[in-house]
Amino acid sequence: MDTSNVRQGNPFHAGEQAVHDRLGIRERMVGVGQRVIRTEMPEQHRRFFEQLPFMLVGSIDAAGRPWASTLVGRPGFVQAPSGKRLDFHARPIPGDPLVEGLAPGAQLGFLGIELHTRRRNRVNGHVVAADAQGFAVEVDQSVGNCPQYIQGREFQWAREATDLQPRAIEALNGLDAEARAFIGRSDTLFIATQAPPAAGDPDVTSGRGADVSHRGGRAGFVKIEDERTFLVPEFTGNFFFMTLGNLQINPRAGVLFVDFDTGDLLTLTGSAEVVWSGDDLAAFDGAERAWRFRIESGWRLREALPLRWAFRDWSPHSLITGTWREAEARREAERLAQTWRPWRVRRVVDESTVIRSFHLMPADDHAVPPFQAGQHLPIRLQTVAGEALRRTYTVSQAPSDEGLRLSVKREGAASSHLHEQVREGDVIEALGPRGQFTIDATLRRPAVLIGAGVGITPMVAFARHLVAEGFRHRRTRPLHLVQVAHSEAHRAFGEELQALVQRANGAMKLHVVLGDDDGAPIGAVKGPLTMDLLKSLLPFDDHEFFLCGPAGFMQMIYDGLRDLGVRDARIQAEAFGPSSLRRRPDVAATAPPLPPAAQATVFFARTGEAAEWTPERGSLLEFAEGKGLNPPFSCRAGHCGSCATRMTAGRVSYLEPTAWRPAEGEVLLCCAVPAADGGERIELDL
Repeated sequence: MDTSNVRQGNPFHAGEQAVHDRLGIRERMVGVGQRVIRTEMPEQHRRFFEQLPFMLVGSIDAAGRPWASTLVGRPGFVQAPSGKRLDFHARPIPGDPLVEGLAPGAQLGFLGIELHTRRRNRVNGHVVAADAQGFAVEVDQSVGNCPQYIQGREFQWAREATDLQPRAIEALNGLDAEARAFIGRSDTLFIATQAPPAAGDPDVTSGRGADVSHRGGRAGFVKIEDERTFLVPEFTGNFFFMTLGNLQINPRAGVLFVDFDTGDLLTLTGSAEVVWSGDDLAAFDGAERAWRFRIESGWRLREALPLRWAFRDWSPHSLITGTWREAEARREAERLAQTWRPWRVRRVVDESTVIRSFHLMPADDHAVPPFQAGQHLPIRLQTVAGEALRRTYTVSQAPSDEGLRLSVKREGAASSHLHEQVREGDVIEALGPRGQFTIDATLRRPAVLIGAGVGITPMVAFARHLVAEGFRHRRTRPLHLVQVAHSEAHRAFGEELQALVQRANGAMKLHVVLGDDDGAPIGAVKGPLTMDLLKSLLPFDDHEFFLCGPAGFMQMIYDGLRDLGVRDARIQAEAFGPSSLRRRPDVAATAPPLPPAAQATVFFARTGEAAEWTPERGSLLEFAEGKGLNPPFSCRAGHCGSCATRMTAGRVSYLEPTAWRPAEGEVLLCCAVPAADGGERIELDL
């Protein structure tokens, strides 16, 4: 690699470094920046710019306001005679504020983007010459950009490339109804920002200057808040944070929307602030942060571009992001987490001889609620005999998948009812997804997922999630999935798991362990799974383990891992039914539970009723049911969290440890009783 024009030291300016510090990636990004941020253009960038029919430009007007603009011409209107120079044989579109930014010495940022190939590269520089035919720029910084979120479009000329006169030029001091509608359906925008040179730093190659960047998503990814403000989500990118870094130093920004069908341009200037978190962002698929733009003024240039673009296809990365309408619908669905909602069975699929999947979609007007991979769904079934059955089943898919999928082994009244009675088109009831058996896709520590029998269901969800997030972030958490089954006929999701291995591009390893190896796939090993066998399957590494399966199986694996020195904190487990894993904590056990009260007063806040509790009346759930109340519940064993209820006064005791960890101010009704010390009066949000 030629390193003659690669920057030494930290190539990022103070604003960019501040963002890197906030996200804990500063040290890593120094090395990345040194490799890809150059002081001149490589040969491939030079040839790329010369073949483009248009380029985006970020400029600064006389008042210090950034603008995002376009330059247009037949391919070849941009020439790169050397790695340090760009010559433009074009002038700004009449009415475009770019005309003010072309004086010698002016800072400019450029984005070359080819929509039909999804290629883009950035270059920043300053004007060294300008005349009536065009201008020349000396390059200060050259950066390659990733192709994410660029929608595929094919271009054609609508008129001569030199015919740049807009049909109309209209001044704006806010967003009128037409502008709001246009922005609301847009899937692409361009943002111009500037980091002025630091005081006493005349070096124009210091990484500061004008810049222009691309943002894309599904139509509806920009949220109009009022006639002067809109909100734009930020998705995973190259982690340079040049735009957000500039905004840390200078909040002024310019935004350009292009109507690819008509050639209209909507160019706006104002200020932008970074929104780092919030409930809105949490519900928006793929949004890691956002920026809010406030308009000062702008221009609408009608039919300004002689180019038109026909939509071809969505960027695969855009398709795994959300819209603001979906985000609000998900927030509303989340607010209904404690409400029984109807779900329609869209599809029924046999995964093995004993496991059947039920694909569900909401049967009401609400969206699929947000959930985490590994969580479960409490459902309520009405049998033919009129019996109400409540169970929880793992959602066996990733949050990025459509709808919800429950994969159920036939072994009991509820599962038998599902297998025998429930068909496509039927409706079942469910609360919102819940559960604390989840996985962090951002960690680099390898994950070992061990699923036995139907315990494979959360592991499939984990694997689907890690692979999907790996595609989104371009880095997949390494994982080994160990699937244990009685036989190949009993093994579920075989083809699906193999497809995930292919999609993971080496990040995922699948190990199949079968008790009966008759008909076993290539690579499967004969069970049972022992610690010696597990050690032979896994490379030496600092793993995090996730276990799900029958109680005895999980206890055996857990004990074996602890005997090998694996810390308790590195072993996550999901239990079936009322059984619970007997753990050996890394540190001394916590204080024993409080003794139960001899009697207590329980106040139900919603009904206004108070009643006396005594030990023979059972748990708080049983006590509430005895008073005619119907709190949600499912497992009745402290595993699922369905019965978690807000407690505004009093203290409770759990005589047995619970797998579910209630939040501060919450109580698990199914396992809790009033405590002797401070529990003589309990107030529940029931």
